[in-house]
Amino acid sequence: MVINATYLAQRTRSSMNWNDAKQRVMRSYREWLRAAPEIQTMYGLNMPVSAIRTKIRQEFERHRYVNDIQVADQLIFQAHMEYQETLNYWKQLSHVLKYFRAEEDPRARLPRNFMTGFLEGRN
Repeated sequence: MVINATYLAQRTRSSMNWNDAKQRVMRSYREWLRAAPEIQTMYGLNMPVSAIRTKIRQEFERHRYVNDIQVADQLIFQAHMEYQETLNYWKQLSHVLKYFRAEEDPRARLPRNFMTGFLEGRN
């Protein structure tokens, strides 16, 4: 397999206005959703494609109410960088699985005490 560092590469650019930023976000979101089956196959994920797509949506929804266009541009750039690294197989399985850890869920409960957490395998 030949490694092509420019595969999926894009030039960084700033959005001209909010409509432009919205179009770029939607394009990025659709690219991620279309790539979900390929991500599942490449990394051998033991979960359905629908769970991967749900997690992608959650990650995009997390930044839904950003009000600064420069911050939005930075988030778009980071999303594309993650997309390129994921599809070029520059990430290891642990990097992909970190998005699905229970600790990343904001509703995840903390252990009641040290011993309970220790026995559950939490550090």
